[in-house]
Amino acid sequence: MDRNKALDLLKKYNKEEFHLLHAYTVEGVMRYFARENNEDEEYWGIVGLLHDIDFEQYPDEHCVKAKEILKEIDASDDMIYSICSHGYGICSELEPKKYMEKILFATDELTGLIWAAAKMRPSKSTKDMELSSLKKKFKDKKFAAGCSRDVIQNGADMLGWSLDELLEKTILAMRDSEDTIKEKMNFES
Repeated sequence: MDRNKALDLLKKYNKEEFHLLHAYTVEGVMRYFARENNEDEEYWGIVGLLHDIDFEQYPDEHCVKAKEILKEIDASDDMIYSICSHGYGICSELEPKKYMEKILFATDELTGLIWAAAKMRPSKSTKDMELSSLKKKFKDKKFAAGCSRDVIQNGADMLGWSLDELLEKTILAMRDSEDTIKEKMNFES
């Protein structure tokens, strides 16, 4: 799968800055975890980039419409399964089985929570974010209420990680790609 083809598809179905930022963020997180585990960074990144391909235009058919859309770029059945499994228990019955799928499931909602917490910081960055600060935001159910704490905890459990471990690793993953994401978003503005 060619990233440029994937990016063209993403932009065909996603126009809002928020959705593009989220796609790039999850792509960066997935690439980070792929490198950390000596896996295929390009493949993991594309799965992250396209994981919400259908959400902006088809929110009521999320993880359902994606199957049809992903066929436009001849995505493999394996890739489609991986992408759709991130919505397990919410909009998909496909359970994350592979390590990569569990990472995607665990970090998708969490990246939203972390960006929301970063925006509250004077630096507006993840680069100086401490685990203790994020844990306070995580415990405050009113903060970034749309980010499901249950899904995040289930993701940590699925991976066999403590919640702290998932939070810390995802902060590191987001730090790793923050500058690149900001460049992409500035370029597209």
